[in-house]
Amino acid sequence: MKSKSIILILIAILVFAGYELYRLGLSQGTESVKTSVAPKVAAERKPLYWHDPMSPGQRFDKPGKSPFMDMELVPVYADKKAGSGVSIDPRIEQNLGIRTVAVMKGKLESSLTAVGTIAFNERDVALLQSRNSGYVDHVYVRATLDPVNKGQKLADVYVPDWVAAQEEYLTVKSMKASNLDGMLDGAVQRMRLSGMSDLQIDQFIAGGKVQSRMAITSPINGVITELTLREGMTLVAGAPLFKINGLGSVWANAQVPESLATRVRPGDAVEASVTALTGVILKGRVNAILPEINPATRTFTARVELNNPHGALLPGMFASIHFLSAKSNREVVLVPSEAVIQTGTRSVVMVEQSAGNYAPVDIKTGRESNDQTEVLSGLDSGQKVVVSGQFLIDSEASLKGTALRMSDTVPDAKNQGEMK
Repeated sequence: MKSKSIILILIAILVFAGYELYRLGLSQGTESVKTSVAPKVAAERKPLYWHDPMSPGQRFDKPGKSPFMDMELVPVYADKKAGSGVSIDPRIEQNLGIRTVAVMKGKLESSLTAVGTIAFNERDVALLQSRNSGYVDHVYVRATLDPVNKGQKLADVYVPDWVAAQEEYLTVKSMKASNLDGMLDGAVQRMRLSGMSDLQIDQFIAGGKVQSRMAITSPINGVITELTLREGMTLVAGAPLFKINGLGSVWANAQVPESLATRVRPGDAVEASVTALTGVILKGRVNAILPEINPATRTFTARVELNNPHGALLPGMFASIHFLSAKSNREVVLVPSEAVIQTGTRSVVMVEQSAGNYAPVDIKTGRESNDQTEVLSGLDSGQKVVVSGQFLIDSEASLKGTALRMSDTVPDAKNQGEMK
């Protein structure tokens, strides 16, 4: 038993001694590794430059606050040049449906579409007014918006001054005088001054007798928009009788956002369409830009004049107004509008740096037309931008930039212990 106990004690001593020797050697080896590797790591971790991950195109030679966003600049090291870029496996690219197109130069056709409302052409209006006192004998037009044709009877009236002027003409005509023609011309002039129209005067002269009841006729084709006459009424000098709006042409009042005010000019060609005329394109031009902004919708009115030979365009109809202008001779950098990510304060596109590697790039945009956006700065022709799946890549890039900032600015527990 004693021999067994002695053997166990010797084994325990040997094991303890071996463990102490192993720990001593491990400690010395670790110190030597730290001594040899630390200078190399320190040298490799020297930042190349600092940047804002959300705007990686701008580089800074020292740390500090980002001028673009409320965050600290992030250092970029020799082994982390990708910054906030994203690398995607080709198989995942296919599953995400990522598509890229090349940035190119071209001529941007300036065009836009707005909604307009058809209205009467207020320059095609006839207003009939009473010049003398009289009486209304009969009214042929009974209600507003009744259509009328040029020369159509509107009402029969009795005007004492017209009767007196006619009788004077007949009296002069029956006289035998050397200057009869001049006297007749004077009598005709007095009839005209009394308010008789040339048509009424011609009808009286052709009939050769006094016409106590005379017809008021329409001077144009159109619709009655104001009617103040009723049978038996007394006419008062200066009172309006009829207001007639022509329908040979109409106005389309298009509501255009105020931000596009510089893109619409009087004289610009337009194409209009209405749902009532399927497949029919109506051509016209901008007649005027009204000098007023609607405070509720923040739009201004572009007045477009459209021909309406068949009267198919009626006031109150909605119309789609497509404004056209000549192409600019200047070539600009163009990208598809769907490739641009609008954040509210910035415009961003995802640029393919190499196969499977993408990075966000801030751009400054200009005009937009036909699903193409003008790029004023930030891109060159030939670069490839993502047009499908860019939001997923942008989200990943933002998360990567956040993780990079956290890893570079928050020391781990071990480092904090060493610093203490």
